[in-house]
Formats: sequence, structure tokens, C-alpha cells
Amino acid sequence: MRIALVSDAWAPQVNGVTRTLRATAAELERRGHALETITPDQFATLPCPTYPDIRLAIGCGASVRRRLDAGGADAIHIATEGPLGWAARRWCLSRGVPFSTSFHTRFPDYLAMRTGLSADLFWPLVRRFHAPAAAIMAATDSLADELAARGLPQTRRWSRGVDLTLFAPGTAPLPALAGLPRPLQLHVGRLAVEKNVAAFLTSTVPGTKVVVGDGPDRARLEQQFPDAIFLGALHGTDLAAAYAAADVLVFPSRTDTFGLVMIEALASGVPIAGFPVPGPLDIIGPAGRGPGDRAGRRIGAIDPDLSRAIGQALSADPAACAAEGRRYSWSHCTDQFVDALCPVPDRRALVA
Repeated sequence: MRIALVSDAWAPQVNGVTRTLRATAAELERRGHALETITPDQFATLPCPTYPDIRLAIGCGASVRRRLDAGGADAIHIATEGPLGWAARRWCLSRGVPFSTSFHTRFPDYLAMRTGLSADLFWPLVRRFHAPAAAIMAATDSLADELAARGLPQTRRWSRGVDLTLFAPGTAPLPALAGLPRPLQLHVGRLAVEKNVAAFLTSTVPGTKVVVGDGPDRARLEQQFPDAIFLGALHGTDLAAAYAAADVLVFPSRTDTFGLVMIEALASGVPIAGFPVPGPLDIIGPAGRGPGDRAGRRIGAIDPDLSRAIGQALSADPAACAAEGRRYSWSHCTDQFVDALCPVPDRRALVA
């Protein structure tokens, strides 16, 4: 199958969206699909306001039209609501070509945090973007329910995966974290206001707080919390070693649609602490025993009091965490992605 993947999130950006898309793209190509990616690294860009490390394509409309006209794709997936996504959407609508989208990021919530306005003011634009899609891929059932309540019922499940060759128990801990007071509490993610990192850094559990990641809030957080250890962004074996050193991963975000770092930590045998919100509830479960409140050993803890959640998560079973993490695979996620694609019924429709 020839697949056109259009995304405003791509390398060198470092976030869960880019990691999900690149892992899926690699699996699609491994299976023999012909994949054409239309991404910001192929265009002139400008920095995104408040996120200078995220580059947005400019003047991309004509090029996107030409490439989709010439591409002969059997299916088109528009992953993000940025300039490239809107350009591809316009092309599909003008040609009468079905397409799928995915909902990765709660932009209305992010914009509300930055402007002080209600998130409800920004939802009409998000709804307008996704409404014509034949399918909207969502990572969890709770997210699908939320989208349906917002007038977007055409969701299909597209979960997330873990590189189990990289994130696994028995990995050597990161040397930089050796000998620190325990418990070692880890946060991994972009350092921005919507990630609510300050809730982690003000929690009262003794031990050492370690932050992996970068972003616009890093300088402020380092100044405000000098006792915490900030390692910057880590990748590959270094990131796996950071998980291996930790006693608990703290996930303070209230706005994530999934939280890829949580399943990476679980696969590494590390329990999770978080708030009772979508994302943590979907992965850890309300009783800390996995989705659907399964009977079994604890893999983490959910509580409105984050310090209490951290304390409870520290009693979780590392073996149960690792077993839960192994349930997530990129192969299964790619199966879901392919099943949710919307085939172009007549390839001649792609000719201008």
C-alpha cells in the first residue's frame, strides 16, 4: 500500500507524537508499505510561538498539493493540526478524497493555559479540522469518548507501543544517578506549562527528584527548584538507563492524551504515580492495577494528592510493572493504524 503521512511533528522535535509517528513509520516500511512523509524538515520553517524548538512549515500549500497530486497514495493520514495538516486537509476536500486524522494533543487545553481563556473557545477550530475525516485515530477509549462528546464520534483506536529491546528490567542504571538519596523519583517529558512539572517538584516525598527533558520552562524550573536534578533530554540507551535508576516515574500532567513515557517506565519495571485523569487512568487504572481495574498486583497509584500517589506507587511490584509494559507493542499499534486508514476508492481521484 502507498501511504501518505502528513505531520507537523517530526524530527528533530522530541516528544511523544514524533516518537509514535516515527516508530509507526518504521514498522510500516518494514512490512513493505511505500510511505511518503510530508513533514516540516522538507520546508522553510518558523519557530512556533512559545515553543521555539518546534518549527512550523511556511508557504507549504502549493508544494503539498503538488506532492499529493503526484503521489498516487492509496491512503492519506493527516497526523496534526498544523500548517501541513491544514494544507493536506484542503487538498483532500477539494479532490473529494477520504482521509484519516489523529488526535494527539489537547491544543484547546494548552491554549487555555497560555491565554487564561476557556478551552471551550478553541474547540470549534479543532472540531472543524477533524470533522471531515473518515476516521479519527485516538489512543484510548476515554479519549474517544471525550471526542464523541465534542461532536467527533468517528474515532478508531490507535494505541501506543514500547521498544522492548530497549526498555526492559535489568538495564544498567545511569551512572550520573548513582548514590543519590532514595527513593529516586523521575519525571520524563517536555518542560512546558501544560506538563504541570511543578506539581511533581513541590511534592513532599523525601528522596531525590530527577527531571529528564527540555522545553521552554526549563530555566524557570531549574531556578525555582535548585535541589532537583535536571539532565536535559535523553534518548536511546541513556533514557533507558535513567528509567532503570528510578524507583518511581511521576507523571503530573493533567492534559496528555496518553503518556508514552508511562509505558516505557512500566516496561522497565518502574511503577507510575499520577493524578486521576485520562492518560494515567487509562494506563495505570483507578486502583493502580492496570486498565479496567483488573485484579492483580499494583503497577502504580492514582490520587488527587500527588505525594500520596508517589508513596503508594513505591510499594508496587516491579515484575508486575514489567509484565504490564510488555502488553504494548509497536507491531500491534501498526496493525491498528493500518486498519483505521481510509482507502482512496479510485486512484484517478488523485490526479489534478
